[in-house]
Amino acid sequence: MKVDFVDSQKEQHGVQPVLQALQDTPAAIAPSTYYAVKTRPVSARARRDAVLTALIKQIHAENYGVYGVRKIWHDLHRRGVRVARCTVERLMREAGLRGLLRDKSPRTTRPAAETERPRDLVKRDFTAEAPNQLWVADLTYVRTAVGWVYAAFVLDVYSRMIVGWQVATSLYTDLALDALKMAIWRRENHGADLQGLVHHSDRGVQYRAIRYSQRLAESGAVASVGSKGDSFDNAMAEAFNSVFKAELVRNKGPWRGLDDLEMATVEYIDWYNNRRLHGELGHVPPAEYEDLHAMTRPVTAPLETS
Repeated sequence: MKVDFVDSQKEQHGVQPVLQALQDTPAAIAPSTYYAVKTRPVSARARRDAVLTALIKQIHAENYGVYGVRKIWHDLHRRGVRVARCTVERLMREAGLRGLLRDKSPRTTRPAAETERPRDLVKRDFTAEAPNQLWVADLTYVRTAVGWVYAAFVLDVYSRMIVGWQVATSLYTDLALDALKMAIWRRENHGADLQGLVHHSDRGVQYRAIRYSQRLAESGAVASVGSKGDSFDNAMAEAFNSVFKAELVRNKGPWRGLDDLEMATVEYIDWYNNRRLHGELGHVPPAEYEDLHAMTRPVTAPLETS
C-alpha cells in the first residue's frame, strides 16, 4: 500500500520528495525498501492475475458488460481456463467490474374483452422436453427520443431461444403477429413440425385477435392464455422482457428512435441466442443447447418395404 501511494504521487512530485514528506508519519517507508520492492521480480501469481484480468475484461466487454462472477467463471471454463471462482471474484472486484442488476419492469398488457378464450394449458409449469413443445409470447415497450417503441417476442421454453421478434412504433395486432410469423417461418424452415405446439400468452388483445389465432391454427399450434391480471401465469416471457430491458435497453440507451433500437435488438438477439450463457441451461447458449438435444435424440430407422 505504501509503495502504491508513492507510485501514485511520483509523476507529479518525484519519488524522493514523496519519501521525504512521509518521514515521521505512519506511512513512512525507507528509500531502500521502496527500491527493493520496485526491482523485485514480478511473482508468478501476479503475472497470472494480469493475464486473467485482461481476459476477464475482454469477456465482460464482449457480453454487453452484463456478466457477473458466475457467468465470467463459467465462460472461462468453457475456454479451457481453469480458475477458482473466488479468484474471478477477487480480480473483478480489483478491476471494478460487476454484473448487471435487473429492476422489475412494469406490465403493459391491455386485456381483451371477456369473450370465450383459450384455456390455460400451462398452469405456470414452464418446462418442456424438446424444442417446439411450448412457446411463450409477450410485449414490452421502450422510451426513445421520439416516443415509445414496442417490442414483441416469442420464446421457446425448452431452450430459451428467441424464435420470433418484432419492434414497431405502435401497439397493434401486426406487431405480435409479425413476431409469430417469424417464429413459425424459422422453425418450419428448419424442418420442424409444429403440430401440437402450445403457444402461451397473456390476455392481451394482440394475442386474442382473429388473425393471430388463425395463424396459430394454420401451423397446428394450440393457443393457451393465462388468467386475468396474474403476471405469474406468463412468468417466463415477462422474465425475458426484464432481461431485455436491463441488458440492452437501460444498459445501452438512451435511444434516438425505432431504427437504432431495431438494429441493436438484432445484434442483441444474435448474442442472446448464440453466445450468452444461460444458467438454467447449464451455462450454455440456447443454440448450443438445441444442438446438443439434436445430437442426443434417438434416430428412427427407416421402415423396410417388401
